[in-house]
Amino acid sequence: MRKVAIVGAGLTKFVRRALETPKELSFEATSTALDSCGLKLEDIDCVAHGSAPDAFDGIHQKGEYLADGCGGWNKPTMRVFVGGATGVHAIIHGWHHVASGMFDTCLVVCEEKMSSAMPHAQGFFLTIFDAITERALHPNLLWIFALEMNRYMSRYGYTKEDMALAAVNNKRNGQLHPSSQFKDEVTVEDVLNSEIMAYPVSRLDVSPVSDGAAAVVLAAEPVARRLTDKPVWIEGVGWTLDTAYWGTRDLYYPRYLDKAARMAYEMAGIREPAKQINIAEPYDPFDYKALHHMEGLQLSPRGKTVELLRDGHFARDGNLPMCPSGGLLGVGNPIAAAGTMKVAELFWQLRGEAGERQVPGNPRLGVAQAWGDLMQVSSVVVAGI
Repeated sequence: MRKVAIVGAGLTKFVRRALETPKELSFEATSTALDSCGLKLEDIDCVAHGSAPDAFDGIHQKGEYLADGCGGWNKPTMRVFVGGATGVHAIIHGWHHVASGMFDTCLVVCEEKMSSAMPHAQGFFLTIFDAITERALHPNLLWIFALEMNRYMSRYGYTKEDMALAAVNNKRNGQLHPSSQFKDEVTVEDVLNSEIMAYPVSRLDVSPVSDGAAAVVLAAEPVARRLTDKPVWIEGVGWTLDTAYWGTRDLYYPRYLDKAARMAYEMAGIREPAKQINIAEPYDPFDYKALHHMEGLQLSPRGKTVELLRDGHFARDGNLPMCPSGGLLGVGNPIAAAGTMKVAELFWQLRGEAGERQVPGNPRLGVAQAWGDLMQVSSVVVAGI
């Protein structure tokens, strides 16, 4: 397998957009990513693009629809979608294309226009559950995640205030991100006093509905070294799929992520992730998931994560910064694009190009992770310089 590097990245602003189409959002991220490494579309051998289920954009056969907007016209192109895990899994997909020797360059573009979903995206999830065992309960993602959050809290004696600390951390980091739709300070009290959606989940525990796109350019080693003197290498990748029957698993620990992380770490030669990783971008559509996923990534002992967060261990200037980008809570959550944004953040941080949100100490190794479908899919990328 050949070494593969990230050589360019691009990102739109993450906001609700009335005018731009999904194609136009994809084009903006694609153009920015190509410009960042001095390439044109004719220099790209293939395209991997990702978007969560068609219903999120309200467009049938969205892969075909987005192909020209993301540069895939007349090129080998394939759409990837595994719910929220799409944004990182699409990069793994592109990595395979280049690492195998089939292509020298791959453009990875992920997009979501959540404000287009009619009715609201939550409505679509009423129909995806098992008709016999689950659908009669009229579940939606919010109250399933409320079950998981409650189980996680009760297992370790955490409180809603403890969970809110993660929202405050990420939203504070997100204030420094130019793509963020948030600029106001949020306190623990703000989170606790926000509207209850499905107890114990409050509105500010949850990432917002967002529109946006993100893109990265992958290149085989000879091309990467020709393009830049600061390539960011994909050191390890991992993914896993657990059962979709959430009622048959103990939700306090994300075993799907544990397996995916171990796969990526083994490939990267990482034996002590909590000591070797310098930056972590866990997937954080809810505040508790940032903490839950730090444990699944083996970056925090189970049941000790809140203590470390309180002590500043996961602050942007701490020993192991968590979501220096601001994550989904602090920047926004256009589903597929959000995961790709996390890998793009590793690219900028490891090159020392993250501006005001730059992590101090010349970080050399980072991990990004995304999670999707019914709490059972995870994809992980380890990147380093």
